[in-house]
Amino acid sequence: MAVQEARQYGEHATACAGCAHCGRAGHRRAVAAFLARRDELAAGHGVPAAVAHSPVAARQWVSDELAQSARAVTVRGRGADTAWLDRVRRGALGAVWGTVLALLLAQALTAIGTGWTAARTAGLCTALLLALLLSAAAHTHRSRGGLLAPLIGEDNRLSTTRAVAAAWLLFLGHTLLFLACLSLLTPGTASLGLARGAGLLTVLALAAAVTVTARLVVSAGIAARRLQKVRADRPRAADLLCDDDGRASLADVQYLLVSGAVLVLTAVGLGRHPAGLPEVPWSLVLLVGVSAAWHLAAKCTEGVRPTIHSVVRSREAGDLDAPIRTGDDIEIRGHGFVPPGAGAPDPLTRLVVRIGPVHAHVPLVPVPGGFANPTDTALTVPLPADVEPGLVEVSVVTAAGVETNRVTIDVVD
Repeated sequence: MAVQEARQYGEHATACAGCAHCGRAGHRRAVAAFLARRDELAAGHGVPAAVAHSPVAARQWVSDELAQSARAVTVRGRGADTAWLDRVRRGALGAVWGTVLALLLAQALTAIGTGWTAARTAGLCTALLLALLLSAAAHTHRSRGGLLAPLIGEDNRLSTTRAVAAAWLLFLGHTLLFLACLSLLTPGTASLGLARGAGLLTVLALAAAVTVTARLVVSAGIAARRLQKVRADRPRAADLLCDDDGRASLADVQYLLVSGAVLVLTAVGLGRHPAGLPEVPWSLVLLVGVSAAWHLAAKCTEGVRPTIHSVVRSREAGDLDAPIRTGDDIEIRGHGFVPPGAGAPDPLTRLVVRIGPVHAHVPLVPVPGGFANPTDTALTVPLPADVEPGLVEVSVVTAAGVETNRVTIDVVD
């Protein structure tokens, strides 16, 4: 019943992908159904009597059942993700125009007693122009989350480097628009001296260089098969502070905090002296440079190529020691078999072992709360009957499409 429920919600996704409430509720119920089914099979319940007598057949049936259910949950999740991106787009636009309204009210209240100034008019005109530009950009990328689209990387995760660069670019654009409006209202009052704005331009150049360099480092790692990238279901705010596996990344956290703190100090400087580009002290520029170098160094050391260390015959309790024969289970030991971000059931079903000319999918072995097979350091597969006796090469193809090194085993008749 749990699997049937998950399938029904997966089929319903195509008809109700735009319904935010139904998308969230349906996805939650599909996930709950899958988890209940996994724990039920892990306890040994629900296996048909036709295959229960054979451990190998029962394990294969359980794996196929879970794989089919996981795909149904993934389909249901795509509908929920589409609705989520639409909510993000509308929420971001609401925040932008809400900020414009809040600025108008703040300007009107603070003008009481002091009078309306040209700087206040320039500030409102700048906010209005910027809001119109951002609204146009959000409409252009409405299918990818609106304003969130430029911050999403190729792996469908929020990029820390893109977010920092976009924040500095948005601040500089706001500053230039404000000074332009101020110059039109009161000619000769705005100053665009290079000496004063050199620090700000240097920080922007650093942020842009880090974004481009980080992209090149990731591309080089993928090309060298050292870095494995698995596409995420949808972008999350935690992506800015965490790695692909959802663990907090110190390099990302410090880069975001340092850049954000310097940006706030620069904005305060613009508020105190609105007649020119804000001055960023060179000590803060150096701090941003050190933080950026730390972030890039962490990017360069990220990732490890999946590698097979050894292949052995899997031995059951009470079983005699023997060579590898057709039909036996083999245990592949190494590391990097489950890339970061591929721990969900659907990516695990894409793990394949190449045994000579035969491609064997790794069976899912459920245990309460997770899966015993496959894991990042070991996986077990039955030796297919189509494998001929003799020397056979074994390799693993991960969910990211990266193939490991090949290890030769001796299969006896």
